[in-house]
Amino acid sequence: MPRPPRTSLTAALTTGALLLTACGGVGDAARTDGENGVIGIAMPTQSSERWINDGANMVAEFEDRGYGTDLQYAEDVVQDQISQIENMITRGVDALVIASIDGEALGDVLDTAADSGIPVIAYDRLIMGSENVDYYATFDNFEVGVIQGQYIVDSLDLENEDGPFNIELFGGAPDDNNAYFFNDGAMSVLQPHIDDGTLEVRSGQTEMGQIATTRWDGSVAQSRMDNLLSANYSGEDVHAVLSPFDGISLGVIESLRAVGYGTDARPLPVVTGQDADLSSVRSIIAGEQTQTVFKDTRELAAQTVDMAEAVLADEEVPVNDTDTYDNGAKVVPSFLLEPVSVDLENYHEVLVGSGYYEESELE
Repeated sequence: MPRPPRTSLTAALTTGALLLTACGGVGDAARTDGENGVIGIAMPTQSSERWINDGANMVAEFEDRGYGTDLQYAEDVVQDQISQIENMITRGVDALVIASIDGEALGDVLDTAADSGIPVIAYDRLIMGSENVDYYATFDNFEVGVIQGQYIVDSLDLENEDGPFNIELFGGAPDDNNAYFFNDGAMSVLQPHIDDGTLEVRSGQTEMGQIATTRWDGSVAQSRMDNLLSANYSGEDVHAVLSPFDGISLGVIESLRAVGYGTDARPLPVVTGQDADLSSVRSIIAGEQTQTVFKDTRELAAQTVDMAEAVLADEEVPVNDTDTYDNGAKVVPSFLLEPVSVDLENYHEVLVGSGYYEESELE
């Protein structure tokens, strides 16, 4: 059957989520049965547009192939996600797809899944410290950071300009393994320019413990940027901000605008991002956020379904990386998809041309 467009899926899932919340949860009401079995899908939160899209895309892909789904969101509450997964196991799902809230917190419940013979695919976020993670489906997370770092280098023309240019660094959630890959990728590009003085971090905050953003929360990023500006930029301008995620980017931009950035006299700095959330794409079009990294969740959902289907059929599971993703207990066989840089120059071609967004959504 043809797959519904992304926009209608998102709208349907959002509406359903509101109804389910009103009923007190997303458990039974989110479950559908299928002739090939039922897949448990544990997502972190509906507060981010991308996770709504991920859930909707996977439900559509699995149901297209004859599987029922049990889709649940834990709204960034770790214990709720653990309870949801426990309930999925009790109800007898055939496989689990998990985008973890806290990659360190799921060891016990994954032991239970293994005891029940239920395979586990980590989705986009690697689950740490457990041997019972069978496969991992994600994008090339180090490359995401490289793209962001290189965009800053190119935008400021650091290969030709002497600088110094002022930059501040933001990291992702400290309990999300991806955050470290993003940061490592970006710093592989930026660090040489920091070392030679072309880039200057006036705050001196460069370590992940200093720059991490709890739960990827834009309001946390906004508060931190407020503090950075007041403490370090009374007579200086920020020229670039490394942001690993669109929600963080928008929080940073709000902070900058509050102190006068965003005018002809004081333009906003280069601000990177990730996920091509609708609000950030509109911000790019408006000349605020500069760049984002597009990760096509339709492709990731399809790849995850391919992997789950192969596992359940006892066939060879498609992977393209068996070296990189060590979760502390094992190297998890992975499939990495390629991210794409998006800015004002190519957003229409990449996002509208591929059908990810309709032209009318960007107005």
